[in-house]
Amino acid sequence: MSDTITYEQPLNERLRTLLRLEALMARFDYCLPLDSHWDTHCALVTLMEIFQLSTRGDLKSDLMKELDRQIANLSRLSREPDVDQTRLEGIIDRQRQQIKKLHDMTGQLGRHLKDNDFINALRQRTSIPGGTCDFDLPAYHHWLSRPVARRREQLELWITPFREVQEAIDMAAFASGLSRQLYGKTMTSERPEHRLYEQWHPLGPVGIITAFNFPMAVWSWNALIAATCGDSTVWKPSSKVPLCAIAVQRIVNEVLAEHGWERGVACLACGTGRTAGMWITRDDRIPLVSATGSVAMGRRVSETVAGRIGRTILELGGNNAVIVSKSADLDQAVPAIVFGAVGTAGQRCTSIRRLIVHESVRETLVARLVKAYSSLTIGDPLDPKTRMGPLIDTDAVSKMQIALESARDQGGTVLYGGKRRGETFVDPAIVEVPGNVPIVAEETFAPILYVMAYEDFDEALWLHNDVPQGLSSSLFSTDLREVETFLSHRGSDCGIANVNVSTSGAEIGAAFGGEKETGGGREAGSDAWKAYMRRQSVTTNWGAGMPLSQGIDFSY
Repeated sequence: MSDTITYEQPLNERLRTLLRLEALMARFDYCLPLDSHWDTHCALVTLMEIFQLSTRGDLKSDLMKELDRQIANLSRLSREPDVDQTRLEGIIDRQRQQIKKLHDMTGQLGRHLKDNDFINALRQRTSIPGGTCDFDLPAYHHWLSRPVARRREQLELWITPFREVQEAIDMAAFASGLSRQLYGKTMTSERPEHRLYEQWHPLGPVGIITAFNFPMAVWSWNALIAATCGDSTVWKPSSKVPLCAIAVQRIVNEVLAEHGWERGVACLACGTGRTAGMWITRDDRIPLVSATGSVAMGRRVSETVAGRIGRTILELGGNNAVIVSKSADLDQAVPAIVFGAVGTAGQRCTSIRRLIVHESVRETLVARLVKAYSSLTIGDPLDPKTRMGPLIDTDAVSKMQIALESARDQGGTVLYGGKRRGETFVDPAIVEVPGNVPIVAEETFAPILYVMAYEDFDEALWLHNDVPQGLSSSLFSTDLREVETFLSHRGSDCGIANVNVSTSGAEIGAAFGGEKETGGGREAGSDAWKAYMRRQSVTTNWGAGMPLSQGIDFSY
C-alpha cells in the first residue's frame, strides 16, 4: 500500500490511492447524502487512513487541489440550462467551507499522528465537515483495537469492490500487445503483377457512454482499444458515479502528459444524458459512439447516431438464463448460480435472471439455492463477510418491488426473499414462474431469479431464446449431445455461450457483447478492435500493363 501519491509510482498504485481519495470525497457529500452507519464508518476509516499515510503531506495537498478542481467543475456545470442553480450554488458553498475546515483539521493533526492523538482530535470534531453525519467513534475504537497486520489485510479487502480496476489494468496490457497485431489480410490478385491487400486506419474521435455498474472497466474496454487504434476519445460516465471517472481521468491526464501528448487525446464530459450524452450522439465529428446501458437508452443513442449515418457499438440489456439439465453436476451449478444471480446485487449486465431447470432436479436445486441464499450476509460491501451490498438507489429498489408484484399477478410464487432492508438494501429473491410470463421477458436490474421447469431439451432451448435480449447464456450438463446442441446454431442465440460456467464473469480476451436487443456490439478482446478503425482495400499494379478484373477488354 503506497504511503503517498507520486508521479513515479506505477499506475495501479496511484489508481488505488486515488480511488480511496475519491471515496473520501464522495463521503463528504459531493453528490450523495450520508445517512447510514456504513457511510459514517467508511468516511471515518478512509479519513483516518489518509491521515496516517500522509507522511509528507502529499495527500493533503492533493485533496485540496481536487476540491478546488471540483468547485471549478461545479461552477461550469451551474451554467448549464437544465441544472438546478440553487442546489449547485449550495453545494459549491459547502465545498468551500469543507476546504477551510479540512485545512484546519489537517493542520492541527499534523503529519505524524499517533492513534491517541487522532482520537483526541476526533473528539473535538464530532461531525464530518459540512455537517452531513456524525463520526462513529465506537467503530473507530474497534478498528484501532485490531492488530496492524489485520488492519492492513482489511484495507486490501477494500480493493475488492474495485476489482474492475484490475480489469482496466489488464486491458491496458492487452491493448499494448494488440498494438502489434492490427493485421490486414493479403489476398491473391486475379490480375497479373498486382498486389491486393487491406489495411486499417484510425476512425477518429470515439464517444464512450458508460453505465453505473462498471464505471471504469467498460471505459477501459473502449478507450484503451480506441487509443491503440489511433483514436481520441470523449467519455461520458453515468451521472450516478462521476467521481470514479474523475479519478481515472486524472491518472490518464498524468500519463499522457508524461509521454508528451497534448490534452484532448482522452477527454471527460460529466453530465446527464440530456446534456453531455446528447451532445456526443448528435455531433457528426464523432464517427463512432459506444454506449453501455439500458435498452431504452440504447434505442435513443442508436436512433440519434443513425440519423447522421454514424456508427454505434451497443452493449445493452442482458436478461441472461442458465439451463440446468438432469445430468448437471449440482455441486458446480449451485455456487455458479448464486454468484451469477446475487453478485453485485444482481446489477451486472451478465447477471443470471432466469433459471431453466429440468423437472427431475428442480426441487433439489431450488432447495439448495434457498439454503444458500439464506446463509448470505447482506450489508456493508466493505466487510469481507458480506456477499451482497446495496442497490444503486431507491429507484432500483422500487423497480424490484414492482417486478415482484407483477410476477405474483402473472402466476408466480416468491419462494425466498424480496423484502426491503432499509433504504437501498434488499433480500435477493427466488421466484417460481409458469414459463416466460411477460415480466420475465423484461430485465429488472436487481437480484431476482426466476425459476421455471422443463421436460425436454428442445423446450429448454425455446424458453431460453424466447426473450428479446441475448447477451450471456449458460448450460450445466454432462451430456455431450446437449452441450453441442446448446453451442450449435440451434442452441443459444446469445453473444456469449458458456458450459458449466456462470453467465457472469467474462474474460477480456474474448469479444464481449450480445445479440437482439442487447445491441450486437462487441468490446474488449478478439477482433473487437476493428469497430474502432476504418478498413481500406488496396490494389497496387507493379507491372507495365493495365489488365482489368473479370477479364474485361476495354481496348481502343
